[in-house]
Amino acid sequence: MKILSLAKIREADLYTIENEPIKSIDLMERAAFQCVKWILNRCKNSEEFVVFAGQGNNGGDGLAIARMLAENKKKVRVYVLKISNLSSDDFKTNYERLVKTTVDVKEIESKNELPKLSQNAIIIDAIFGSGLSHTISGIAEQTISFINSQNNQKIAIDIPSGLFVDDNSNNLRDSIVKADVTLTFQFPKLPFLLAENHEFVGDWIVLDIGLHNDFISYADTENFYLERQDINLKPRDKFAHKGSFGHGLLIAGSIGKMGSAVLASKACLRSGIGLLTSYIPKNGLSIIQSSVHEAMAICDTNENYISDIPSFEKFSAIAIGPGLSQEKDTFLAFKKLISTCNKPLVIDADGLNLLSKDQTLYKLLPQNTILTPHKKEFERLFGQSKSDMNRHILQKEMSKKYKIIIVLKGSNTSISLPDGETWFNSTGNNGMATAGSGDVLTGIILSLLAQNYNSEDAAKIGVYIHGLAGDFSLKNQSHESLIAGDIVENLGNAFNFVKK
Repeated sequence: MKILSLAKIREADLYTIENEPIKSIDLMERAAFQCVKWILNRCKNSEEFVVFAGQGNNGGDGLAIARMLAENKKKVRVYVLKISNLSSDDFKTNYERLVKTTVDVKEIESKNELPKLSQNAIIIDAIFGSGLSHTISGIAEQTISFINSQNNQKIAIDIPSGLFVDDNSNNLRDSIVKADVTLTFQFPKLPFLLAENHEFVGDWIVLDIGLHNDFISYADTENFYLERQDINLKPRDKFAHKGSFGHGLLIAGSIGKMGSAVLASKACLRSGIGLLTSYIPKNGLSIIQSSVHEAMAICDTNENYISDIPSFEKFSAIAIGPGLSQEKDTFLAFKKLISTCNKPLVIDADGLNLLSKDQTLYKLLPQNTILTPHKKEFERLFGQSKSDMNRHILQKEMSKKYKIIIVLKGSNTSISLPDGETWFNSTGNNGMATAGSGDVLTGIILSLLAQNYNSEDAAKIGVYIHGLAGDFSLKNQSHESLIAGDIVENLGNAFNFVKK
């Protein structure tokens, strides 16, 4: 699914109006109907709805929603913020329609006119929509502060009022509605996918309002929401053998951290690879061979950590990093690998920490190398950012600069490609914020690379399957009890789901 900029969202609306064709007021009616349909399904027992509406098209949406809720026998109150003497045409039309009903409609100009709310009333925020591009003051700011002070459930229409579509780096965060649910139209907005905005957006729902498919197909964007239809698994031939599915090399483990090598090895084998060799320190041999019977093992000459790398010519792909340690000899071995590697490569965990020690190595990374940092590892590699949006921009820049793929792990793991495209993952849950989860992802991606998926597809499929396996894990676990091994055990369920 595409994630469009504010300019492209406006173009989509205009294109639909001109080419469906449909009047803008009727498109607004369509959007309001979809909101009301969702609200009636999810808020069946609610006794009252209180709509706060601005004077633009988002306010027009709010007025249409109020009218439709009233038509469905719901008690509704509407408060129109008198922000200026100007109103949009579609707002005016919906205002005229609403005042002909029994809905209680009041205009407010000062905070003294803000209402008292019953405990169970649901607040609907329709003050400002996607078009907002200026800081908020006056009655709008006072109303948003009032809304946020209430314990009532809050539903934002299109986007929480005060939040910008494109860049919130310099926004006044005290002047943004903190919604529990955001009902948005046709596409997710980029700020919905950034952790810093979760307190405002809450859970978000995309409602299809029938914007023109031709425009959606051809609209330019660099940002996408990764969904099931974007995942294409290769068919496995009836007469295939283990040599058909590649031979991966996993360089991992050190004293006290062999669990990382075990998890990555198990995940790799559960993701379709033909053969796996785990390269480990000597003390890890009995651990890896007793824990992962299907993996072959090669031991480093050092007892406790990796001090060299093996010949990698016979391998289809390489992963390095899980549980690796950061010893001097390990760094030299890592540098040797980076300087000579001619295979698809994924780097995680201590591999990333070793890489961050010498930025001259960045230019030596093979093209399309996959890095899988979490936030802190990303900062060690590329520096701190003052906001999630700035980090998103920096991630794109670094992928372009070094021709690499960066998998920035988090709630909506983002995958940035050398051409500037970024894909935000739709699967996964906060139970996966647990030790070893990243090692599992590394194993999955190594397996896909070894099976000759290109690096872009390996990263996208790996991230999606990893998150999906985590979601399946919750069927038998809680968010608190989920561990990385559960993700490995549910990889089969995830692959089967995608294949269906």
